[in-house]
Amino acid sequence: MIHIVGHTAVDHISRVSALPAKNGSSTILHRKVLFGGGAANIATGIARLGGEVTLVSAVGSDFPGSAYETWLKENGVNTKFYTVSGKNTPTAFMFTDPLGDQITFFEWGASEIFKVSDPPAFPFVHMATADPEFNMKVAENAGFSSFDPGQDLHRYSAEQLYSIISKISLLFANQHEVESMCRMMDLSLDDLTTIVPMAVFTSGADGSTLYQEGKSIHIPAIPVRLADPTGAGDAYRAGFLTAYTKGLPPVVCCRIGTVTASYAVEVEGCQTNLADWNDMKVRYEQFFGSTDV
Repeated sequence: MIHIVGHTAVDHISRVSALPAKNGSSTILHRKVLFGGGAANIATGIARLGGEVTLVSAVGSDFPGSAYETWLKENGVNTKFYTVSGKNTPTAFMFTDPLGDQITFFEWGASEIFKVSDPPAFPFVHMATADPEFNMKVAENAGFSSFDPGQDLHRYSAEQLYSIISKISLLFANQHEVESMCRMMDLSLDDLTTIVPMAVFTSGADGSTLYQEGKSIHIPAIPVRLADPTGAGDAYRAGFLTAYTKGLPPVVCCRIGTVTASYAVEVEGCQTNLADWNDMKVRYEQFFGSTDV
């Protein structure tokens, strides 16, 4: 069982003519309200790939009986929710320009409960976006643990980051988060990748890099029609973690993550176009060659 800790959120995704400068404005060209939240995206991606997963998250009193709750059940996601009366389910407002650059505003809502909650010990857990203190407790008591600071990175102190990173088995981050973490903790890239047994850093269209045992391996991205970059990293993590629990080598897990991410970006929304295992195998073999996946 893979436990995924972090946000379940409602996503308001907008395409805009440009990302405005300070005190500026821009035109919204298109807007949708979709299911999201980093942890929920990953959990749903794992379930779609046939993995056993439990989503550990916080939702508001608006969530029970909602279409989102039904969606998770239909996709086979087990849930362990902190339901907070009088609070909204976390909500994200994302704005993407024609170049694919993006800014996000996030309402924590019910997720504030993480600050005062004590997690159980998880045998296999991924910490997505969530409260720093809660994730520190998770990392302290977990068996295999992976961590993705995501867009909540600004909430962490250098001490909190180091506490988590020094205990985990696997670190995920994109290139912007890597730069920020290194700056916050006054580390070089080599320093950061030495602290953790394994790290996977993604770079959008430039692919991803696996760091392990002092070596690095680059995995190219798959060229697809980009409709919406939101959720690509979450789909990557879902593919990697599902493959890892099957005992596949880390570099193959990275390739599988690359494939699952390529499906997610083809359609607007984080959970709209998630691959199942057979879908993944077809595209994997097309781009990376036949292998036992």
